[in-house]
Amino acid sequence: MSMIQIEGLGVSHGRKICFSGFNATVAWGQRIAILGDNGSGKSSLLNVLAGHAVPSEGVIHAVADIRRAHVAQVQDDVATLSGGERVSLALGSALTSQPDLLLLDEPTNHLDIANRRALYRTLRQFGGAIVLVTHDMALLDETCDTIWHLEQGQVTVFEGRYRDYMAERALQRHALEQAWPHTRRAAKSAHEALMKEQERAAHARQHGAKSIENGKWATVKSLTKLERSNTTAGRKQADLRAQRQEIASRLDQLRQPVTIVPHFHLPAGRGRDVVVQVSGGSVGYDFSLLGGLHMQLNQGERMAFTGRNGCGKSTLARAMLGDPAVRRGGDWLLPAPAQVGYLDQHYATLNPALSAIDALRAVVPAWTEARLRQHLADFLFFDTQSVTTPAAQLSGGERARLALACIAASPPSLLILDELTNNLDLTVRQHVIDVLRVYPGAMVLISHDEHFLAQIDHLNRLDLDALRLPVSG
Repeated sequence: MSMIQIEGLGVSHGRKICFSGFNATVAWGQRIAILGDNGSGKSSLLNVLAGHAVPSEGVIHAVADIRRAHVAQVQDDVATLSGGERVSLALGSALTSQPDLLLLDEPTNHLDIANRRALYRTLRQFGGAIVLVTHDMALLDETCDTIWHLEQGQVTVFEGRYRDYMAERALQRHALEQAWPHTRRAAKSAHEALMKEQERAAHARQHGAKSIENGKWATVKSLTKLERSNTTAGRKQADLRAQRQEIASRLDQLRQPVTIVPHFHLPAGRGRDVVVQVSGGSVGYDFSLLGGLHMQLNQGERMAFTGRNGCGKSTLARAMLGDPAVRRGGDWLLPAPAQVGYLDQHYATLNPALSAIDALRAVVPAWTEARLRQHLADFLFFDTQSVTTPAAQLSGGERARLALACIAASPPSLLILDELTNNLDLTVRQHVIDVLRVYPGAMVLISHDEHFLAQIDHLNRLDLDALRLPVSG
């Protein structure tokens, strides 16, 4: 039995059509994951289901008195709470209302490993239906039994887990790729047959004309037969062209994402092996939050700061960035501020008013226009529109790629990444992984996404829970 019936649903923003003609049901106890690229309309669909937005077309029928709870992606800022603590508070409040339908937008953002596992358990035990937007691979496999995939203005519904869905798409693509050369060969054969029939028809016309002059009418019947054969061959060729167009269209729907092959432009003579060294370090504000810190990070090494929400990961990162609001104690060896790069999920280092090419030019002003465009093309900015659009108007995925392009043009000695993969679609997430795998400098990562961290080679970890100091009262 379904609690919600969706009929002909569509969402548009201005002239942009996110999707249309969507029909589906939400059954009691069902677990649905909404997937799609950034900007495809995932959060908009969730807002429509929650009753917070009106669709552009179609209707939603829900059973009477259904109780819904919606946890949005962006939580209210509470100065005393970390991002993970704010998310946990919102989730707890939603579950306390005992909803029939739980709508979650990126619920694992900022959550530490313990809280993520607790969330997985809670969702497995939840008695109602769940519709969620997530890029958390573990959550997809742990929780969801149905996929709604927003792609190219349509929504594909798949009954099964995410890994099964991707396997099915791979099989479909393989079958289409196998069929493609066959249709090409068949089309070529049909074309050659058509040419032969037309050549025969031409000879028949010439012969028939002479036969008519000599009164031999039987040959005219042969000419008629050849014309019918000619028409049949032409129809077959047209059918094959239509078949090839259909295969090409389906291949495009199952397209493989374009990959990034980054080129890092390293300054000449960049030297020392040791990039960061801390002995007997402490960090905090009015009081010390972490103490007994000993750390060394060499050129090309990667380190992840791990620990529970609120243990001081972001505080330590700000201390390494030279934030004057953070107090440092002990002996610290750090790169010059100009040699420390920082990327977070909001790409705050990008000037929102600058276009992609102007943002890159600000980093490497000596580069020619051609070199700037070629570098941006390496990060999938191919057309003039994407190159000249202000950063504020770019999608989240485009801003991520632009931030990485600027980093690659002049790599800092130390790159600090703070929850960079939050809110990234699966395609852009893979782009980020591809770039970071070959990044030549030292790198510090703050992330609770174990699947993401597992993709970064030779990653060391620093557990900050063990360095947390008791708060004096």
